[in-house]
Order: sequence, then C-alpha cells, then structure tokens
Amino acid sequence: MATINSTSSAATNYSRISGLASGMDIDSMVADMMKAERMPLDKLSQQIQALEWQQADYRTLNTSLYSLKDTLFNTQLESTFSKTSAASSNSTVLTAASGATLEGTYTVTVNRLASGVTKGSTAQLADEKDAAGNALTLYQQFAEFGARGINATDDITVNINGTELQFDLDTDTIGSVVAKINSADLGVRASYDSALDRFFLTTAGTGSESQIAINSDSAGFFASGSNNSILKLNIDEGTAYKGQNASIDFGDAVGLESSTNSITVNGITLDLKDTGTANVTVSNDTDAVVASIKEFVDTYNKTISAFYSELQETRDRDYAPLTDAQKEEMSDDEIEKWEAQAKSGLLRNDSLLQNIISNLRSSIARVVEGVDGSYDSLTKIGITTGSYGENGKLTLDEDKLREALAKDPESVKELFTQSGSTNDEKGIASKMYEAVTNGIKYIADKAGSESSLSTVDNSYIGKRLTELKEDIEEWEDRLEDIETRYYNQFTAMETFINQMNTQSSWLASMFSSGS
Repeated sequence: MATINSTSSAATNYSRISGLASGMDIDSMVADMMKAERMPLDKLSQQIQALEWQQADYRTLNTSLYSLKDTLFNTQLESTFSKTSAASSNSTVLTAASGATLEGTYTVTVNRLASGVTKGSTAQLADEKDAAGNALTLYQQFAEFGARGINATDDITVNINGTELQFDLDTDTIGSVVAKINSADLGVRASYDSALDRFFLTTAGTGSESQIAINSDSAGFFASGSNNSILKLNIDEGTAYKGQNASIDFGDAVGLESSTNSITVNGITLDLKDTGTANVTVSNDTDAVVASIKEFVDTYNKTISAFYSELQETRDRDYAPLTDAQKEEMSDDEIEKWEAQAKSGLLRNDSLLQNIISNLRSSIARVVEGVDGSYDSLTKIGITTGSYGENGKLTLDEDKLREALAKDPESVKELFTQSGSTNDEKGIASKMYEAVTNGIKYIADKAGSESSLSTVDNSYIGKRLTELKEDIEEWEDRLEDIETRYYNQFTAMETFINQMNTQSSWLASMFSSGS
C-alpha cells in the first residue's frame, strides 16, 4: 500500500505527492504545464534583454558623439586657425617655436645663458672603499677628522641652504651622505665620482634664485675655504654661491631675463643654446591648420558611419533573445551566433538617430552669413559631401583648402569659428558643436549614460527596464502560486486514489476472510 505524506492544516494546501498512488510522473507533468504558464514571463525577460542591447547600442553611439564634440571644441577655437611656426637663423645660438603670434622677423641677442652652481672636490679624495671593496665609514675614509680632534662617535651637523642635516661618522659612508642630501628638499643635488674620487654639489635648478650655501659646518666637512674642507670643496662658510639668470635682447626690449634657458617672448618660445645673435622668422603654420581640419573631417565621417551602420543594419525578427531554457539546449557557439543575429538591427530606422544625423548634416551644408570674405561655406574650401550611397560623408580636397588658407586665412577661420548673433551667422564648428551637444542629451534621455554618478537611471529605457523587472517579480509570485495550485490538485487526486486503494484492500481482505 502506498504511503501518503501528511497534509497541512489548510484543507486545500496538501503536501506534494509525486505519483505514489497513481504511478504518474507528477513532477514532469507539472513542469510541462508550467512551461506554458511561463511564456508571459519569458517574453518579459526577452523584452528586457532586447532593451539592454538597444541601450548599449545607443550608449556606444554617444561615445562617438563625445569624440566628435571634443574635436569640434578645438575646431571652433580661433587659436586653432592662428597657429604659427618659428625658425631660427642660427640654431647654435637658439631654437624657436611659436603657437600663436604675429608673422614677422625678430632679432634676438643672447647676452648670457642661465646657469646654476657646481662645487666639486678640487683634489682627489681618499678611496671610499677598503681593499676588499667594502665601503668605509666617514671616519675611516677621512683621517682629517681625527687630525682635527673629532672622534668616531661624534655626530656632525651641517646647515645646507637653511636645512640642518646630521651625519654619523661611525656609520655614514660617502654614499649615505649623497643619499641624505638628495632625499632632503635643499635645492641641491650631491654626487660622487668613484672613478675620480671626487665629491660634487650642484644646484637643482638654474637662475639667480638657485644657490649653494653652507651656513654652519663646525667640522669643516663641506666648508672652510681655500680647499681646506675635508671634502676639498672651495666653499666659505656663510657664503651663498648663486646661479645667474639668462639675459636676452628681443628687438628693442633689452635685458629680458629668465631663470632657465627657455624663455617665451611675444608668443615665441626661445630655447637658448649659446651667446650670440639670431633672427627668428614667424610664419603661419598652414600644416597645423590643415591637420586640425582633417581631424574634424575624419572624426565627423567616423561618427556618421557609426550612426548609419545602426540605422541600416538588417533586422531579423525570427531571432528573439534566448530564454534560459533555450540556452540550456544549445552550445556556446550556437548561443553566440544566435545572439549576434538577435542583436542586429535593434536601431534600424530609429527616428531619434535619424533626427540627430539630420541636424548634423544640415549644419554642414550651409552658408555662414556675415563671413568677411568669400569663403562662407565648406564647399568653397574643398570640403564636399559624397554621393548618396556614402551617407553624407565628407571629402576633403587638400589642395583647394591650402589655396584658401593662403589667400584668405581669416575668412576660413570665421567660417568655422564665428560666434554670430543668429543661427545663420554661427560658424560651422560652433553650430555643429550645439547639434552634437543636443544629440548627446537626446540619447542620454533615451538610454541613460554610463558615466553618470547616479545609481538611478531616469532615462526612458532605464524606467522601462525598471517597470519590466517589477512585472517579472509579480509574475514569479503568480507562477509560484500556480505551481502550488497544480501540485495541490494532483495531491488531492493522489490522496483520493490512495483512499480508494485502502478501501479496496480492506474489502478484498473482508471477502477473503468471509470465504
């Protein structure tokens, strides 16, 4: 006789019985019936997956727009079109570079180079290592300490450029002296040439503010004058040895100084090499301007290509996102191929993207009013739109662009950078910058932004995903109730069959005993 598990106190909430009385596979039957019940839940999960893929596609396109925005930011700056180059007539005296200054030739005389201070041992010092190659302590290396009545256990304190350093004669070596000086912020660097057995102190920088000053040194380790310091440095205690500034004459502007051998005057950066005179010629840097416009064209074309790739991508509605159950029956390779098809064309003919592209293309194909010159459109400087099949990509005729820059560079600059009081007077780059900024906002409103610091996604897709996930939670609770109801029904059936079997067995036993 089959044994039945105990039922709960609720009359209709039985414990689950898996075919003990009927011999039926109840679990499999319930699972099959639940597949049909789960279909709405699967559709919700598929909607979520499709929206997440779509959201990722939108955000990828926004990345392209951000790149175009960065390029346009530079393209709308007047400095981008005012770049100049500088050449020196005598590179042994100086070299020159220019960012933005007036064309012309400037005479530069280098009167003096900037320098720092270096103090080195004027004679060879004792070897800092013993015969076995081991570093000697200061007291072992320099017998002068003992000759001056200084013991090995004594510490010496030296004030360098206003900072006191302490050295232990019995443990410090010439190497640790160098390390202590270099690790302190003294404006002085130390070094030791072991091949020559000489010690050096050098200012970290150049110019009149750089100095080496030993303000106190009772042991005469660094300073004592007349080469009598233990390190044989010709330094008088309390004397500041200072560097000097560079000095140049720039045309009539004489005696210009710099603490380094690089000085910028009138937008020209001069790197000084030697004293003497050189002419610096400044001219428009057409190559730099052409490179900036090329970058604009290339970035625009990449952005347009990315958008049209999504807008024209084929959509096959036979490939929906896979459910978990479907994935369990497929290999990884099959899943990958299926999902590639399922992701395709999710933004095909998307109206939002079409609107953004339309705004960009209209910004390109326009005449800029108020330009003081003949170059008031891109076509006039050699930038044209390709054929219909090229989806509005730009083509650059570099020769025509260079010709325009040679004839009227100011007009070309205004074509891109003019601010204007009306939309028609705004330059190409200025107008496009607005269109791109708006496009970024539109996509962010639709799909959110990965760079957002907020944990709440208030975009259209973000809110829709939240709603669908809440629907899934409700459906999961509902499915749990449905599954429980199915099991309760089968359990009631099993209980009834078990009771019938019990009665049948009893009757059979009664008939058997009566005979």
